[in-house]
Amino acid sequence: MDDRDPQTHAIIGAAMEVHTELGAGFLESVYQEALSLELKDRGVPFAAEVELPIHYKGERLVTFFRADFICYGEVVVELKALRTLSGVEESQLLNYLKATGIERGLLLNFGSPRLEVKRMVFTAR
Repeated sequence: MDDRDPQTHAIIGAAMEVHTELGAGFLESVYQEALSLELKDRGVPFAAEVELPIHYKGERLVTFFRADFICYGEVVVELKALRTLSGVEESQLLNYLKATGIERGLLLNFGSPRLEVKRMVFTAR
């Protein structure tokens, strides 16, 4: 874990606690509810199931994304419960970062024997 980023450190710590308690094998919704409780207990500010609008040439599209969490108002957190992560899930998080303009994201996979964590940083040009 990166001590230079206390926000992602706190989120990952909460996710590790959830994975330690529940292990692998549950649906994503179970981990999402448990992580909500753990983040709340740890005093990590978050919003769950956040609608992310998409704009095209200044127009808001009807289509939108929905992020599992936005923590601290500046870290998009996407949960998965898969055996292994692939590029598809990483692309999904990257799209969320692009849509929000938020630079930091965490992809957390609770479906493997050990919690999988992917950090992503996106800087708009």
